[in-house]
Amino acid sequence: MFPIRDHNPSGRTPYVTWALIAANVAIFLLYWPFLTTEIEAWQFFVTWGVTPLRVVHGEGLHTLVTSMFLHGGWMHLLGNMLFLFIFGDNLEEALGHVGFLAAYLAAGLAAAGLQIAADPRSMVPMVGASGAIAGVLGGYLLLFPKARVDVLLIFVVFFRIIPVPAWIVLGLWFGLQIVGGLNTPSDAGGVAYWAHAGGFVAGILLTLPLWLRRGGPAFWSRTHGTPPHPEARYVLSRTSIPPVRRR
Repeated sequence: MFPIRDHNPSGRTPYVTWALIAANVAIFLLYWPFLTTEIEAWQFFVTWGVTPLRVVHGEGLHTLVTSMFLHGGWMHLLGNMLFLFIFGDNLEEALGHVGFLAAYLAAGLAAAGLQIAADPRSMVPMVGASGAIAGVLGGYLLLFPKARVDVLLIFVVFFRIIPVPAWIVLGLWFGLQIVGGLNTPSDAGGVAYWAHAGGFVAGILLTLPLWLRRGGPAFWSRTHGTPPHPEARYVLSRTSIPPVRRR
């Protein structure tokens, strides 16, 4: 299941969301073509990514920020930017440009903090915007739990776009991070599950004051968990590829 868009149009231009996407892409293009060997890539990510053991000893504290703008490959970058593009504009509209940027960075720091706490002796560097973006997902879930999200469902050769409430998409995503974190050694490399979980929870907590100001549970009662404005509607055209039927 891959989310491709939501039905929650933003009423403001998401300048910060666009700027973050542009910064992540630009920074990736500045270093990725020059990492021609695994040794060069490892040295680069150790220098600029979050290495828990170094941070615990007070070294490389700058990496808590720099790591948020680094990615380990094209799919890592594109996947993160897709999530930020889909969900970032609505949270930016709700929090304001400055508030959104502050929450984004704070969620990224919280994500790194939980990953470090999970294994403070690890020498595996962590990179990626996914911890900060997880904070965006958490804030979105709190404000718009029943916003419709179109997901691309892929099952072997079956492809279909289906609308799903945000609480299912994001709740399932968060659940997978917890399961992954509990079943994967924290120093194994790969996906930083605890960073994702930490960023997600931080995003909820950082958005909680706004949710309470809007009425908390009463806000959900008024909006029924959906965006407090008309949703976007999309027309899905049928594919021109002829179906192959069983004999």
